[in-house]
Amino acid sequence: MNIIIPMAGMGKRMRPHTLTTAKPLLHVAGKPIVQRLVEDILATSNEKVEEIAFIIGPTFGKEVEKHLVEVAEALGAKGKICYQHEALGTAHAILCASDTLDGNVFIAFADTLFDAKFSIDKSKDAIVWTQKVEDPSAFGVVKLNANNEIEAFVEKPKDFVSDLAIIGVYYFRDGAGLKKELQRLIDNNIMLKGEYQITDAMDHMLQNGVKFYTDQVQEWLDCGNMAATVYTNQRILEIKQKTEKLTAASATIDNSVIIQPCFIGENVVVRNSVVGPHVSLEKGAVIEDSRIVNSIIGVNTIVKNANLHTSMLGKEVNYSEKPREMSLGDFSTQI
Repeated sequence: MNIIIPMAGMGKRMRPHTLTTAKPLLHVAGKPIVQRLVEDILATSNEKVEEIAFIIGPTFGKEVEKHLVEVAEALGAKGKICYQHEALGTAHAILCASDTLDGNVFIAFADTLFDAKFSIDKSKDAIVWTQKVEDPSAFGVVKLNANNEIEAFVEKPKDFVSDLAIIGVYYFRDGAGLKKELQRLIDNNIMLKGEYQITDAMDHMLQNGVKFYTDQVQEWLDCGNMAATVYTNQRILEIKQKTEKLTAASATIDNSVIIQPCFIGENVVVRNSVVGPHVSLEKGAVIEDSRIVNSIIGVNTIVKNANLHTSMLGKEVNYSEKPREMSLGDFSTQI
């Protein structure tokens, strides 16, 4: 099986954190988003993954490319870098990895993490993963027939069609067949709002007899903006605390309290502080005289005399809050 990870977006909603780091390489619970995504995919199948193609923008840089290849190789697969030079939609992005569209193919967009206990049924033509949502009008959804096969893909329905939202994770038994459908969109200039969409390709496949099925994830975790990423960090810590070692042996905890679950990276120093729950401290971070809750603190960042919650600090940040003089009379309230 091959895996394709489109991740060429600039991550504008995550600025300033994506000004120097590609969004899929931002960390949640101690690992890059894209690494957690690939690990979760591999956990769904006993089949060997031959190749993982990462579709990136041409300006991401050699360091990012090297890191992505290392992620693939660490998981026993060949890493391949493909470029999307223009933001022309999901179908165009996937087609940038045309050489990888062969045989069984799993596709997942890199700003999506999920909590799921499923296995890929390789006998099915195609599977589209979904999650039930309260307001389907904001999503692309699938409509099922009486046999629980997908009979239609509907983009942001104004009237209720289904509450099964497409989360951006797909399996295709015939990658070469998908490639032909994606190329058909390009050749015939079939676009929606100036972009080539994978749902248009899937709709045409559906009309030509390809059977699509859906499988649901327990939880769909978005990393599209800062607040969503901090929440995803919280949920990943809760999910992984029983299966992953989240505190490095090299960390120094001095006169401090760690309220689990937290990720404490290599050579982290925590002094005279209370950290947690739901905090990730990346490699080399230093926390002194502080209280931190539900936050992500980046590599080699120093935090002193601070009270932080629902926050995200990048790498090499130096943050401190100045002590204040205070004079409050009886029965005062300071907010």
